[in-house]
Amino acid sequence: MAREQLCKLFVGGLSFETVEGNLRNHFEKWGKLTDCVVVQDTITRRPRGFGFVTYSSPSEADAAMAARPHVLDGRTVDLKRAVPREDSNKPGFNMKVKKIFVGGIKENLGENDLQSYFSDYGMIEKVDVICDRETGKKRGFAFVYFDDHDSVDKAVIQKYHMINGYRCEVKKGLSKEEMQSATRPRGRAGNFSQRNGRSNGNFGNAAGYGGGGGGYYNDRGNRGDVYGGYGDGGYPRRDR
Repeated sequence: MAREQLCKLFVGGLSFETVEGNLRNHFEKWGKLTDCVVVQDTITRRPRGFGFVTYSSPSEADAAMAARPHVLDGRTVDLKRAVPREDSNKPGFNMKVKKIFVGGIKENLGENDLQSYFSDYGMIEKVDVICDRETGKKRGFAFVYFDDHDSVDKAVIQKYHMINGYRCEVKKGLSKEEMQSATRPRGRAGNFSQRNGRSNGNFGNAAGYGGGGGGYYNDRGNRGDVYGGYGDGGYPRRDR
């Protein structure tokens, strides 16, 4: 599953004029696509303003991410790793941050160990192993700062990492303010009962993003299954 997640990208802020062919033609410049979809509403068949592209390898997806910003049909689109739908309801999972929290730090795990391990995910700006001010002993967690939010998105796809033989938990390093923002209700509170694969309200409960996705149609007229199991990246409904 981790490999598939690294290959799949969410494309937000699409023009309503963008069709699947345009999306494919643009992103094929960075590698072979195994899937490409412009998401449309189940009932109205109008574009929802976002889509997904899936590359055949993580390195191709990395190349597309490295080429940001992308302009498609006159709009600068929002490109990021696709979030599995089961994770999209977690507070802050869709937020763009450049810091990860690493739990399970033992006394013999130091900054150099973390620097060496996480450098595979991107350029590291700083590693901060938190210690007790009085005793100097490690408090069991650390923060790793990257220069790009995509490095964080790649690292947190895998919840637990084995670092020098120790099992460490990794998640986005959110500040208190970011956590409050992530858990704040978004938009109007809709009724999320499902009818015909579609939620009958606007996105807007505490889940906010990825929840209530329902079914969709791509522009080939084929019905998909809840965006292939991925959330909608936090984008509100744009079909009305």
